[in-house]
Amino acid sequence: KVDYDVCSNYGNWLYSAGIGNDPRDNRKFNMIKQGLDYDGNGDYVRLWLPELQGIKGADIHTPWALSSAALSQTGVTLGETYPQPVVTAPEWNRHIHQRPGGSPHARGRRGPAQVLVKHKDRGIDFYFSRKKDA
Repeated sequence: KVDYDVCSNYGNWLYSAGIGNDPRDNRKFNMIKQGLDYDGNGDYVRLWLPELQGIKGADIHTPWALSSAALSQTGVTLGETYPQPVVTAPEWNRHIHQRPGGSPHARGRRGPAQVLVKHKDRGIDFYFSRKKDA
């Protein structure tokens, strides 16, 4: 399996599925926000979803929100070359067409988005290779 480590991942997978332990009411895992925070340019998505290769930047996280003209330019046809979304959560709306690290509510927040900008020249191979001399 690609991502399986009982000790570190089981709790995260439960939380992502919405059945984890969280004292806050109505807490949900926001996949769009996570994508923008940890894969702002969409490189990881492009690695595993080659049918979305033509979509540039962070828009890759929400292809259903692109205009028909934009999708046509990228060669993506929702429902044919890429499936329609099964569900779109209302809380995703505030992140659609947002740029990585560009949250209107950020107010100087420090976090993963700033770290990614610092290492933007590093491709995904950097994080999975043994040699880290950069």
